[in-house]
Amino acid sequence: MDMERILTYSKAIKEAMVQKMREDPKVFLMGEDVGIYGGSFGVSVGMFDEFGSERVRDTPISEAAIAGAAAGAAVTGMRPIAEIMFSDFLTIAADQIVNQAAKMRYMFGGKAMVPMVVRAAEGSGSGAAAQHSQSIEAWFCHIPGLKVIVPSTPYDAKGLLISSVEDNNPVIFFEQRKLYQLKGGVPEEMYRIPIGKADIKRKGKDVTVITYGRMVHMCLEVAEKLSLEGIDVEVMDLRTLSPLDKDAIISSVKKTKHVVIVHEANLTGGIGGEIAGIICDSEAFFYLDAPVKRVCGMDVPIPYNLELEKNSVPTARTIEEAIKMTV
Repeated sequence: MDMERILTYSKAIKEAMVQKMREDPKVFLMGEDVGIYGGSFGVSVGMFDEFGSERVRDTPISEAAIAGAAAGAAVTGMRPIAEIMFSDFLTIAADQIVNQAAKMRYMFGGKAMVPMVVRAAEGSGSGAAAQHSQSIEAWFCHIPGLKVIVPSTPYDAKGLLISSVEDNNPVIFFEQRKLYQLKGGVPEEMYRIPIGKADIKRKGKDVTVITYGRMVHMCLEVAEKLSLEGIDVEVMDLRTLSPLDKDAIISSVKKTKHVVIVHEANLTGGIGGEIAGIICDSEAFFYLDAPVKRVCGMDVPIPYNLELEKNSVPTARTIEEAIKMTV
């Protein structure tokens, strides 16, 4: 694959949708302002011109209706991609996602499939305040029947979205909106990244940093800095939060004997607690030379003030301090 071709994160997502829609007439995009306007963050710009109003469908301002229509379309044979403008608004769509889409395949003994993808922009960093800046991915990891994905790079975003569209189960696909303009190598051809497989973004031998989404890049920067001080950091990008790649987590922790978990979402009830539980319930626990350390968002609503917002989630400084404390 040609990795020299550079795309932004948002264009990689668009390319995945376009290629799947060209290949499969059952795939369509729906959501608020995804058509002529091109999406709130410009991800679907130009798709309306190619596919028209039947396959790039502007919806009413009702997240419950969007998710419900997507679930209905999926169970009757289509493969919808539903865009929810901000992940915070998934709360309005929760009944349709949690009580309908996630459970139908199980309740009908596998005879009903629900191949739908719900895309949602999430996270802090843009001064959008408490109701538009949350990271609520752990909520959906709690629900059997849902797959939850948070890609950190343009390459991963395209490959994981293609896999998600082809999956016969509902997928919640979180896009940290501060990554939309991030650039990286993305092959033009279609490719797939397996759902449920973590990726070692940087190999190391002294400590494992387990993270995902925007925090991957912050952790990589810290790892490079600490390498100059003789601390060799392994950075694991989970990519998929449900199902978690337990084998990769256990294997890396057994190798480095130290672990720091980093995520932007709130500490309490975050996926970091589940990861710590996996480690403590496995043979990796007996390899640890220090307690599992978590660096997570504070248990507060995201502040509007930019300086307060920046310090309510992990920073390079807090990540560095945690790694040094652990090793």
